Parts: sequence; C-alpha cells; structure tokens
Amino acid sequence: MLVDGTGDRPRPADVAVSAGEICDVGQLDEVQAESVIDATGQVICPGFIDIHAHSDLTLLSSPLAQSKVRQGVTTEVVDNCGLGVAPLPPGGDANALRAAVSYLDLDPAVRWTWATEADYLEEVNRARPSLNVAALVGHIPLRVAAVGFEARPATGHEIDMMAGLLGESLDGGAFGLSTGLAYAPVCYADDTELTALARVVASRNATFAWHMRDYGDALIPAVEQVVAIAKATGCRMQISHLVAVGRQNWGAVSTALGLIEAANDGGAEIGADIYPYIAGNCPLSQILPYWAQEGDDRLFKERLLGPEARRSIKRSWIDRSTSWSDLVVSRAPGHEHVVGRSLETAAGELGTAPSELALDLLAEMGNAVTITAYGRSEEDVLTVLHHRVTVMGSDGQALDPGGATGTGLPHPRSYGCYPRLLSRYVANELPIERAIQMSSGAVATRLGLERRGRVAPGYWADLVVFEPGSITDRATFDHPHQYPEGISYVLVNGVVVVGPEGHLGARPGVCLLTSSRSPRGTTTTEAQI
Repeated sequence: MLVDGTGDRPRPADVAVSAGEICDVGQLDEVQAESVIDATGQVICPGFIDIHAHSDLTLLSSPLAQSKVRQGVTTEVVDNCGLGVAPLPPGGDANALRAAVSYLDLDPAVRWTWATEADYLEEVNRARPSLNVAALVGHIPLRVAAVGFEARPATGHEIDMMAGLLGESLDGGAFGLSTGLAYAPVCYADDTELTALARVVASRNATFAWHMRDYGDALIPAVEQVVAIAKATGCRMQISHLVAVGRQNWGAVSTALGLIEAANDGGAEIGADIYPYIAGNCPLSQILPYWAQEGDDRLFKERLLGPEARRSIKRSWIDRSTSWSDLVVSRAPGHEHVVGRSLETAAGELGTAPSELALDLLAEMGNAVTITAYGRSEEDVLTVLHHRVTVMGSDGQALDPGGATGTGLPHPRSYGCYPRLLSRYVANELPIERAIQMSSGAVATRLGLERRGRVAPGYWADLVVFEPGSITDRATFDHPHQYPEGISYVLVNGVVVVGPEGHLGARPGVCLLTSSRSPRGTTTTEAQI
C-alpha cells in the first residue's frame, strides 16, 4: 500500500529503485533486480524529513544516527532554535560558543574543526552519516560573532555584520535561519535585528524558523511578533514546536493558529511544527530571567553564585507558569543522582529548596544541565496536529544508546516521534495520508528540498516500509533508549539502511545543499520494492 507523501489516498503499488532514485511506480511486471523486498500487507511511504532536529554534533559522534533512522527519518534538519555551531569568524572563541550551545554537545570527544557553515557541512559529509542532513543557520553564533554575549541591542554595524555572515552561510548551502529568543544571547535581539535578518532570508527564498520568545503567558504576543515581521519582510516563517505552557494558557494555541491563518490569508507564509508529546525538553537555563543569562559561560556561572543575584532570580520565579514538580532533570553530568527526578523531589531528598537546587546545578554546569518540562495539554497537541499549517518536527537528536550520546534520560521523541504519530494519532482520526504528508512532502515543500518527500519517478529513493497494525513507539520518559517496533525497512538514497534485523551499518547519507538542491555524491545500489 503506497502513501506517496502528497496527501493523496493510499493505493496499491510497486516501487522500482535504480542508482539511488525511484525509476517507476505502479503495477510493475516481473523485472530483473538485484534484490526484491516483499512489502505485501505493509505501507511504503517517503522517508521522514525531520524539520526540527538538534543532531548537529551527535551525528559527528555517531554517524549511524541510530535513534533517528530506525524510526524512519531519512533527512535531519539541524541548527534549530538558534543553537548553531557555525559560523565562527577568525579570532572567535570556539569554547565560548560551544558552552553557549552545550545542549547540542553530548560527546566531548567531538572536535570543532570548522569556521564557516560550508566547512561544517563538509565535516558532516566526511562523517558519512546514515541519513541525509540539511542545515539552517543558528542565530546564536551570528550574534556571538558580531555582538558577543552582552545584554543590549545590536548596533547598525553589528547587524550588518550578522547579515553578511548569514548571507555567506545561506550561499554556502544552508536552507534558512533559526532563532531561539528564549536563549542568551539572542534573547537580547530586538525587532530591528530580527527584521534585518529576515530580509536576508527572504532575499534567498529561504525559511526563518522561530523558537519564540515565550510559550506561556505571553504566547500570543510572541506569535504576533512573528506575524508582524513576516508581513514587513515577506519572509517565509516557521514557528517551532507550537504549544501553550502552563494550565492557565491551555487553549491559547487556537488563538495563535487564528493569527497565523489571518496572516496567511493576507499573503504571508507562516507554518508551524509540533511533536506528539505533552512534555518538552530544554536547557534548565531557559527558566532564568534574561538579565541572569548575560555573559559567557564563566560570567554566567559566577553570577549564579552571588547571593544578591540568587535572591533576585528567586523573586522572579514566584509567578512562574509551571511548578517545580513539572520540571524533571534529564541530564546533569556528574550528578546522576538527580537525573529522572523532578526538581521538587530531588530537592526534598537533598534537604534543600527546588530553587536552590536549580541555581546550584546551573552555577556548576551552565547550559549542560537539561530538563524535561511538563505542563502541556493533549487537547492542544491535537488542535495543532490537525491544522493545515502544521508539519511534524521531533525537536530531538540522533542518539546511539551504546555510545557517548546514549546517556541520561533524553526525551523519548529522539527514538519514537514518528512511530508514535503513526500509531497513537493516526488511530485518533488523523488520516494516514495526512500524517505521512506532514512528515515528508509538506516539509520538503516548505524548505525547498527538491526531489525529496514523495514517492514518484525521479525522486531520491528515501523510503520507509512499515506494518500499519504493529508500528509503535517503545521509548518512554523513564526508559527512553528504546527503538520502535513495526518498521521493516528504511532506505536512504536507494540503500537499505534498516532491515528486519536492525541497522545494517550502511552510511549513504549526504549533506543537502541549496546551491544544487541535490546531494553531494551518488548511490548505485539497485532495489525493487
């Protein structure tokens, strides 16, 4: 049964693959082939394109991309939430940038050897990952390069420098820009800076992805900011992981979607992505007020040791939209005794207050300590999931449970996002053709990935074969390092990477570039499905 990624109804079909491409689709007669996969009773669909991934560095640690390719992801889009790893101009402090984006940095053995976005993409290409990689440009490295870590608006000269670096990175192969307005130092960016960068993105017909300034009490003003800059610049926008945090804000996503609809009706082009869980994952530092995040890693940690700063931070937390019981420590190197416990529970066990524990962890580890954050509504997930502007994005990482990236309690989305969508939510009135489209064809269209995201002649053979009655995610918040069930085969560029026995060790993935809209390198394996 073919679900081709366009949104069309499923239909019976055979798919022929040659030299890495789909060469025929339909009721095919018996042909001579190197291999034949009998997919009777199963679904064939395009490989999933994860529009929102954080595998920038984990792919260099473990190019097999185990947790992602085993759930059917054939293309990762990295450098999201502003958390990029390039560019780093001459004289830039690589260690300071690495500390600022340490949410991405799970393996200290990975060496940073690149300076530009193009250099980084070459490094990924040399690693020969098991899946394809497309990159955005992170706002954080742009601002660090031009402004540093200061809590102030950028000057005109600094904005020009960021715009120049962004243009070079887009011309070097990136598909767009991402920002993360909850993270230092880009939380200090004003509309003048964001508008200038959006104009550069629009000039390349690229995409601007937004981790917005707030998903809680100020969700609607945050969406209004995206809408205003979209209208002012004509830039194509992507709102990352659209949710409403805090029980008092449940239902606000409907208002947010209404604002997006109205803007699109007026000529804007704004989309959103979501993952099918009611908890998120982020650096613990995201809960700090902006002023407390200023400075590089050393200044940031020193500030959090000061008694006056700690008193001020705790006062700012009095009206927090989520409780300490909703924040569970997922990674804290050297403090595994608190991993898997809420800050409330862990603090009680240690005989301290949750606010004190949070500040102690941040003062020691900075951005390296991460949390799983609850306080979301299943009804909101369904509202966003069923909306026509929505595509799927895991917000996860490619992890190797047997390697350096297989530690802690990562969000289960890194292992089970797409199987969860195809089991739990397809069963909840989401048509399978829509679930596949929002995971493949719609993403390719939004990013401008040519010859990806569909099962059609002339398209690259990124394919998934799964059993519709048995596909399911097994990863949980307590036991996340578990592969899904029901996925029989995954092909990347025509090469079988995952089979019934698991990952086959193949690494046919390539970096996808805007300059050619095609991968560097070719594949020659032939197969007929």
